[in-house]
Amino acid sequence: MSNDHDTEATIPLLEARSVAKSYGPVVALRSADLAVRPGEIHALLGANGAGKSTLVKALSGVFPPTAGEIVIAGDTVRLRKPSDALARGIATVFQDPALVPDLTVSQNLALTGVDESLVTPWLEQVGLAGLQRDLLVREIPLEQLRLIDLARALAGDPQVLLLDEITAALPADQAEHVFGIMQHWRDRGRAVLFITHRLAEVRRMCDRATVLRDGRDVASLDPRAGSESTLIEAMLGDEVVATADRTERSLALDSQVALEARGLSSGDKVNDVSFQIRAGEIVGIAALEGQGQERLFDLLSGDRRPSDGEIFTEGKPLRALSPYDAVQRGVVLVPSDRLLGLLPQQSVRSNIGLPLYRRARTWLGLDSDEPARVDDAIERLDIDTRAQRQVNRLSGGNQQKVVIARWLATGFRTLLCFDPTRGIDLQTKRQLYELLRELADDGAAILLYTSELPEIPLVCDRVLVLYDGKIVAEQDAADATEESMLSAAHGLGVSA
Repeated sequence: MSNDHDTEATIPLLEARSVAKSYGPVVALRSADLAVRPGEIHALLGANGAGKSTLVKALSGVFPPTAGEIVIAGDTVRLRKPSDALARGIATVFQDPALVPDLTVSQNLALTGVDESLVTPWLEQVGLAGLQRDLLVREIPLEQLRLIDLARALAGDPQVLLLDEITAALPADQAEHVFGIMQHWRDRGRAVLFITHRLAEVRRMCDRATVLRDGRDVASLDPRAGSESTLIEAMLGDEVVATADRTERSLALDSQVALEARGLSSGDKVNDVSFQIRAGEIVGIAALEGQGQERLFDLLSGDRRPSDGEIFTEGKPLRALSPYDAVQRGVVLVPSDRLLGLLPQQSVRSNIGLPLYRRARTWLGLDSDEPARVDDAIERLDIDTRAQRQVNRLSGGNQQKVVIARWLATGFRTLLCFDPTRGIDLQTKRQLYELLRELADDGAAILLYTSELPEIPLVCDRVLVLYDGKIVAEQDAADATEESMLSAAHGLGVSA
């Protein structure tokens, strides 16, 4: 698969030479070297905050580096905007979809000057042949938006594809479309720079890997030459890298039921769903993509009203007309899309101290007792506050911590977590899972959906498996295996 035997003497398609980037006193990237050769898939690895996204943006022309050089096919270039990179054959699919929500797909393509006829065959290649292009982007699921972005990038026939966490939002079948395109690009003698936190994908797909740590490149290696622990050690150095270990936990059977769903339904998405979560318990939701898990969380968080059934909090009916009503009853949501829960241009402290549904009169200042609660939340989650002025300058992991910290500062009884570790590195995942366990031990009830099934037994007490909008299995997390959860999640053994 690798073309290392004939690429050593070739000129790299894309290079970073001692590239650095600072935002005033905040150093986002200290000094990074990278060389992407023709005919290879090259992984860019590192913990959250290591500088990966900053380097990708510099290579993509989003901003010029503070120091260092970018070299394309042997020529030193100065990229002042993304179109400069595109003109040089560098196309990027960013972590967040680069599409205008209130325009249709066709309008978005026209806005960027992309010939829709050139995008069409690539939409077919990524499994979106039936996509309605007159749909508004905000009506399209995140996983499809990532693939639309990819098809748009491919339409320009670039020399180098930069893919920043594209598979984090994709189910397994759609990820396979992406892997096939990556292989095709390599086979054509072109290249892919691939950023992912899923080390199994790196070992399967990549010929070489460059590892960043603390804003510097610290290793360049063959990801298939060693074990995953070799990659983790390179990314985290001497830090403890173990994921949260499951320990025996007991839950009083008479502890209060914090959240209950009875016969909950919503169109054809959720069908007669009933379950209970007790105070001090973490219940996992296992499901393949599109089985109703997103709608279920919408119903529980007050974002949608059920067509049938009821929701109870601490034994009392919750008839939420909006998320505000759920928040008032202590039911709060941590979404997978961090930007949905943040004010990107505001500071870390403002985001934590100004809850989403706080009355307008308090939005310009903190209540008298809030500063201490904000400080406690920042300390408890170990949030990087170097970029105090704008939360959008934080890494993805730190942004997710800010979302959780907001509810820590505000207070809650039930925490709904929808894929909270999507696109987050192993160390930050460990911190978040340990926090969830601490919160449950303090009496919180937590409902957790994660797209990475092996993580469910590490943190949950029970697992509910969702298939076709119904709960088809319940398992004790201590006994749940990936095989047993997948079997139920595929509807095997489930009567029609």
